[in-house]
Amino acid sequence: MEINHIYSNYAKSGTSTAKEDHVTTSTVELKTSKPGVTKTEQINTGYNNVNDYAKYLQGKYSYMNTGVTSMQGVPTTVSVSGAFLKKCMNDPEKAKFLEENLAAIPDCAKRAVASCQGTLTNLSYSVDENGNISAVVSGTSDPDGKIARENAQRRVKEKKAAEEQAAERHREKKAKQEQTAKRRAERKQRMEKRTEGTFTRSAVGADVKSVTQNLIAAASGAWSPAGGKFDRMA
Repeated sequence: MEINHIYSNYAKSGTSTAKEDHVTTSTVELKTSKPGVTKTEQINTGYNNVNDYAKYLQGKYSYMNTGVTSMQGVPTTVSVSGAFLKKCMNDPEKAKFLEENLAAIPDCAKRAVASCQGTLTNLSYSVDENGNISAVVSGTSDPDGKIARENAQRRVKEKKAAEEQAAERHREKKAKQEQTAKRRAERKQRMEKRTEGTFTRSAVGADVKSVTQNLIAAASGAWSPAGGKFDRMA
């Protein structure tokens, strides 16, 4: 979830200044996170370098550019571009805008934690080189892991069911193969029984008498010359 907002054109009314060395302290009215509510605050500008300006801001807003902190129990980061800090350190209007938003972050984070669905696991605010503000929130709708456990159990069951189906298909295929082999063996056995004790012989000869004698000889296993023949017709 990402939220972007751009602020500009802040009024200069209600501002008083006091200068010490090169740093100027101004008393201004800053907007707050509550609509229509302002607060009087002193802000500094006129720094010679970004590091000094960043240290000043971190003294007031310890969560700025200091890594992960905790807001409402949620890990939170607040980062401001060094390029934008450089623009703000000598520009009272930009500095006012920056401090208004830095000061509002804790209340905004509280509202985000209370209003966002699920359980937040991370929150971050960032200000880019042009002063554009982005917020990113991460979270979970399953803080106690119940849904994750149920999903894991479901996946295990689905995997087991798939494995059982595959095993059943394998058993069915094997059974069909065995049945096919059995039928072939039975068919072969029937053919062997059907032809058991049978034989086929053939013979040739000059006439029916000699052919018959030769066939008898072949069938009896005692082959002999053709012998007598039927008289041929004149």
